[in-house]
Amino acid sequence: MTQPEILYEDAQLIVCYKPAGIATQTKKLGQKDMVSILSNHIAQEGTGQPFIGVVHRLDQPVEGVMVFAKTKQAAAKLSAQVKDHSFGKKYYAKVRLPEGKTFEQATGHEKTGTLQDWIQFEPKENKSCVIEQKQRENEREDIRHPADGKRSQLQKPRHTATSQNKIQEAVLDYQVIRQGEGSALLDITLHTGRHHQIRVQLAHLGTPICGDHKYGKAERGTPALCSYHIDFVHPVSGKEMTYEISPRNFETEC
Repeated sequence: MTQPEILYEDAQLIVCYKPAGIATQTKKLGQKDMVSILSNHIAQEGTGQPFIGVVHRLDQPVEGVMVFAKTKQAAAKLSAQVKDHSFGKKYYAKVRLPEGKTFEQATGHEKTGTLQDWIQFEPKENKSCVIEQKQRENEREDIRHPADGKRSQLQKPRHTATSQNKIQEAVLDYQVIRQGEGSALLDITLHTGRHHQIRVQLAHLGTPICGDHKYGKAERGTPALCSYHIDFVHPVSGKEMTYEISPRNFETEC
């Protein structure tokens, strides 16, 4: 079993590095994930029945720093911080720029700003997409169409909203740290944790993450996306905790 890279550990929680390619938690039999890796780590310490509470998640191909709870009480308090947005998460994302264009020229946005979109998760494809304003209106209510001068019967929405594919607001702040020919490095503060959120929103701008074959070009490798910073309040001591790492799967130079 793979040994975890622990940045901090006490009786309540574990802060560790999640490598790209390892799932946070999976239902697939025989596939290792961070929960099983950390459970094995605790079992080796001989400190009782392991409990690993998932507080937040990272996409399987994304690397980054994560915190997991070791008690149910810690899990509840940390999860509450995630829910009320007091749990801080920052990312580095290296994006692909169109040939001969800067980030500003490619997107029509400033170097620093906020992206606010509505995205929908399609579970069958394990993929999300940005929903435009008119499309959102069509999704949210039935639409009547006149036919032969009369109101026709109700038309069914194109999709039926479920807990899995409902439309949700997605918000992040970004800052272009540096850019060169063909790429730019962004520092991103995530305010909502939607499925593939950063990857979807940046691809929608026309600047997909380098190496992201799901939302960008068919490139080899893994997405140039790293959760480099988390900050939270310790669930027991109340101490402010901050942890940062450097990306290992991509160069931050452009």
